[in-house]
Amino acid sequence: MANHHLINITLDERSMVRRTPEIEHERAVAIYDLLEDNQFEPLGSPGGPYHLYLGVEENRLKFELRAEDDQTRLGVVKLSMTPFRRIVKDYFHICESYFEAIKTASPSQIEAVDMGRRGLHNEGAELLRARLEGKVRMDENTARRLFTLVCVLHVKG
Repeated sequence: MANHHLINITLDERSMVRRTPEIEHERAVAIYDLLEDNQFEPLGSPGGPYHLYLGVEENRLKFELRAEDDQTRLGVVKLSMTPFRRIVKDYFHICESYFEAIKTASPSQIEAVDMGRRGLHNEGAELLRARLEGKVRMDENTARRLFTLVCVLHVKG
């Protein structure tokens, strides 16, 4: 049985222009959670585990996949960033509202903002899965965590 999962994730630091402590925390948690549990199956691959290099190149999201030895390049998938722009912008806007709310808002207000945040996060994860359909198969949690990393890469100062 093939071992389809990620064992390492590297983000292209050149793609990330601005990082607040909150964004850095989101990045770190997403990578930690991904490495703990993920299902990532490039269609046609004989099996993993895989190293993923994620970045932005010429307004395209770039997934570069390497074999377990980190030397053998298995392929590259590039996706236009355009379909992600609105949802990433909305997601970070609501995240900023959430981070402000947790400082002063009531528990019910925080919960309402958090529900909106989770809804946008789910929408972004589903968009990512749809855009990768026919190229990479992944479970919902893997897509959610990868969407977080797409957001981090998408942040511009």
